[in-house]
Amino acid sequence: MQPYHTISTPLLEVAYLEWNPAGHRTAVLVHGWPDSPESWRGTATALAAAGYRVLAPALRGCAPTRFRHAATRRSGQLAALGRDLLDFIDAMQLQRPLLVGHDWGARAVANACGLRASAASALVMLSVGYGTNDPQQALSYGQARNYWYHWFMATPRGQHAVEHDRQAFTRMLWDTWSPAGWYTQADFARASRAFDGPDWAEVVLHSYRHRWAFVQGDPAYAADEAALQPAPVLHLPTLVLHGAADTCNHPDTSGGRERYFSGPYRRVLLEGIGHFPQREAPQAVAGAILVFADGHQAKQLTAGRYS
Repeated sequence: MQPYHTISTPLLEVAYLEWNPAGHRTAVLVHGWPDSPESWRGTATALAAAGYRVLAPALRGCAPTRFRHAATRRSGQLAALGRDLLDFIDAMQLQRPLLVGHDWGARAVANACGLRASAASALVMLSVGYGTNDPQQALSYGQARNYWYHWFMATPRGQHAVEHDRQAFTRMLWDTWSPAGWYTQADFARASRAFDGPDWAEVVLHSYRHRWAFVQGDPAYAADEAALQPAPVLHLPTLVLHGAADTCNHPDTSGGRERYFSGPYRRVLLEGIGHFPQREAPQAVAGAILVFADGHQAKQLTAGRYS
């Protein structure tokens, strides 16, 4: 099994996987929930073969990443995820990497770019539409049904499931968000090690309760929250990949978002793919990323705007 490396940021000891350390460009791949950096293995291998140094950090609360200080609030608010990513980029001394995120990770990479315009050379979001963090957002009844688990976790019974039955709870989500047969027992076992972190339950519960305004956020992120609501227009090249068979975030939730982007923007639906495209079709995801990112890098080099 590939070993994790660690690096310190102001709040976290961030654990991350790395492929091709000598790569001449860097891609940072940020996993979603409930998942782990292991989700990127197939996609990361393909990006590394194309010359990228690939880094896949574990989010706050997800083992083996850990908080450095007992006094730090175990917030799961989405602004915190974006700030954590910027802290990781700074600690690793990265210069405008390609940022790729799935689910929670998609929100993290987009929020990082919203907080710092120069954070990335290009942005790729999987399974999430940009501008969908607002608790006042309009939801179809179908998507409200898909989000049942958000509100379940706001109840005592849901809290108990997250704290004491996390394997069965998350396994049920894997079983219902994508077409049957897309993962193996070993896949889930590797991913679920991330759920054993001592702060996983607290971060998860706070994240879903905060995003619907059921609980207060950490005051440390007040300025970041203000900068991200309403969602700022992003100016970098952006690709959205969404499984057409996603039954967590319906594909319609990522449609019609062009107004949020002033740079090149493309959205691709992946037929027959559910909520975990990088696991279900890693080569297709890697291929789409390479075509998109390499095409825009060539344009930036021609214009003298790439560093």
